[in-house]
Amino acid sequence: MTHRPLMTRRSALTGLGAALLAAPAILRPRPALAALTGRPFAQPDLFEGVQTGGRRVFDLAVAPGRHEFLAGVETETIGINTGFLGPILSVRSGDPLRMNVANRLAEPMTLHWHGMHLPAAADGGPHQEIAPGATWFPEWDLRQKAGTFWFHGHQHHKTAAHVWAGMAGVIRVSDDEEEALPLPRTHGVDDFTLILQDRRFDAAGQMPYAPDMHDRMAGMLGDVMLVNGQSEPVLETDTPRIRLRLLNGANGTFYRLHFADGRAFHQIASDGGLLAAPVPLADLTLAPGERAELILDLADGAATQLLAEAWGAEVQMMGSAGIRTVMDIRPRRALPAAPALPERLAELPPIPERTGETRRFKLAMSGMGMMGDFLINDAQYDHGRIDFSVPLGTVETWIWQNTTPMIHPIHIHDVQFRIVKRNGQPPAPHEAGLKDTVIVNPGEQVSLRLAFTDYADPVLPYMYHCHILEHEDAGMMGQFTVV
Repeated sequence: MTHRPLMTRRSALTGLGAALLAAPAILRPRPALAALTGRPFAQPDLFEGVQTGGRRVFDLAVAPGRHEFLAGVETETIGINTGFLGPILSVRSGDPLRMNVANRLAEPMTLHWHGMHLPAAADGGPHQEIAPGATWFPEWDLRQKAGTFWFHGHQHHKTAAHVWAGMAGVIRVSDDEEEALPLPRTHGVDDFTLILQDRRFDAAGQMPYAPDMHDRMAGMLGDVMLVNGQSEPVLETDTPRIRLRLLNGANGTFYRLHFADGRAFHQIASDGGLLAAPVPLADLTLAPGERAELILDLADGAATQLLAEAWGAEVQMMGSAGIRTVMDIRPRRALPAAPALPERLAELPPIPERTGETRRFKLAMSGMGMMGDFLINDAQYDHGRIDFSVPLGTVETWIWQNTTPMIHPIHIHDVQFRIVKRNGQPPAPHEAGLKDTVIVNPGEQVSLRLAFTDYADPVLPYMYHCHILEHEDAGMMGQFTVV
């Protein structure tokens, strides 16, 4: 089951119609600047850091880079230890961590550890700005279950531009519980990480961040589908079953993922780690910021394609959705079937009972149509304003109501939450695990349960915001402290 956005004709015409029809077409690469396709699938290197002073230490240099997306053209980018994107940081639950983040750009930046439970001073949000030429040294003890997390720029008013240029990477967490399961986990053999994004290129083969009004409202979308910076790569494999760790690292694009031959797959993990049991699916929608881990059986030896139906915040309206090829998957031969997946993956505790506040958040737009501002509880983000404080040790309910004609993926820093209800109904099985980003469709009300443990800071806050980066930069964000 997937939650695909709903849009009434009245709300569409009222909120978006005329502006969307007037929106300029996405510039496509000229034939001479065609995207490079058909290359062997590649993924970022696995980086285990070094043990120093009792901590696992990672040196990360954020710098201008270049990358060949289009044939014969070097596109200007931002990379982390490489030309575009960053490495996969391999860590283990319980590790004491230190990140040495060097800013080699000519402008301030931040680096946020998305999905991590950590002190506010180490969060990497807008309050941890790194000046040009400076290095930031956050430290924390890793208190996560095994899963797929990520890191990305979070400089206010520049988050979208920095991520568009390539300021992002993946964190792969392991633990004893996950390693005891008969699952694929050999990096580059049967376990593959896919950073899903899309970009648009100008006539010179560059991808400048120059959003127009439609981009600011719907999210910045491209027409060239990328996985790890490649367009339509080919993954060849010799194993009967593979694991795909998926990250939607796009600025504003939602992807409904499915396979060209209609084959089913199993989802085994969501944002914060393993689900209680494998969930059989025929398709899966991922919003910007969300992650999922899938198991795909290939024992029959038949090739397939991973496809993505893509749309922005305007909710698949007026022909906005399109089908893109993510990559080809080609088994080299048929193989005996892999053993059955375990019936149970993880012991997820019951959703905790509320002990603290129930807070309500209204997602809204001011003004008319596409010209309005994005608001949470009738306010835009103010860097100097703490919206509220949460007492340490409490469990709260946060209820999100979307009154806009657009879809909003809501991300909350510091915690992995549980979805209690979506429009009064329990979450679908693939949404019943640990989450840090949740889709809130137009007209929906989604109730979350959050436990605030371990870390308190009366001054430095955590963020909550829409993870369409253009909406975040436009002020659809708030901040809270844990005290």
